[in-house]
Amino acid sequence: MRKYLSVFRISFAQEFAYKINFILWRVRNVLQIFLVFYLWDTVFQDPERVVFGYDRAKILTYVFAILVVKALVLSARAVDVPGEISRGEVSNYLLKPIGYFKYWLTRDLSSKALNLSFAVFEFLLLYILLRPPIFVQTNPILIVAFIISILLALLIFFTLLFTTGLVPFWVPEGAWGLQFMVIFVATEFLAGGLFPLDILPESIQRVLFYTPFPYLIFFPIQVYLGKLSSPEILRGMVVALFWATFLYLLMRNLWQRGLRVYQSQGR
Repeated sequence: MRKYLSVFRISFAQEFAYKINFILWRVRNVLQIFLVFYLWDTVFQDPERVVFGYDRAKILTYVFAILVVKALVLSARAVDVPGEISRGEVSNYLLKPIGYFKYWLTRDLSSKALNLSFAVFEFLLLYILLRPPIFVQTNPILIVAFIISILLALLIFFTLLFTTGLVPFWVPEGAWGLQFMVIFVATEFLAGGLFPLDILPESIQRVLFYTPFPYLIFFPIQVYLGKLSSPEILRGMVVALFWATFLYLLMRNLWQRGLRVYQSQGR
């Protein structure tokens, strides 16, 4: 356990080594919130208006919740896995008493801790500047369900990202495009990072909820807002748990297969 705490501390410090990249990532998220906020603020100028089951307070809470949930779920260091495989640096870990999955999960958690601290600051700053009505969930059962859904989202995204990162075992330059699609396309659009998914036609929603993406952002926020019934929450948890388990098993299987063909010239 002590070695992983050391990894956490070192990784946390390394996040500041690329200050420009980190600042641009945070600025991008804040600007995105500004754009989405003013879009929905215009739609809900009338405080009594209800659209797609949202009133003004809940839709603007959804917008602000995106900032925090994305900081928790989508910030990750496992994007560096493909590069390590391509460069043959995995050998450095195979010779040490450390679990490769645990190592990268620890690094992910350090990134999430840093991003979350900034997200909270940005949330407070935007709240002071924009003064939106915020819906505060007081039901302890829903708060617990929200925390569980966030934990499931963390596992889904980590295993999804790591699984796509194993492509260089077979195609050395093939992971970047795949991870780009997973991180910047699927997680933004299909996960509800730009708008609530329940504004889409029901036929599209039914298909989406069989994929892992809505359980990264949209589902946890829906749980927090109290927009789901108990059966819907339970069903969502089951599907999210299925994807977390399936992707974990797939990740381990691909890892074992990848090691059989792994080459580390020059290492």
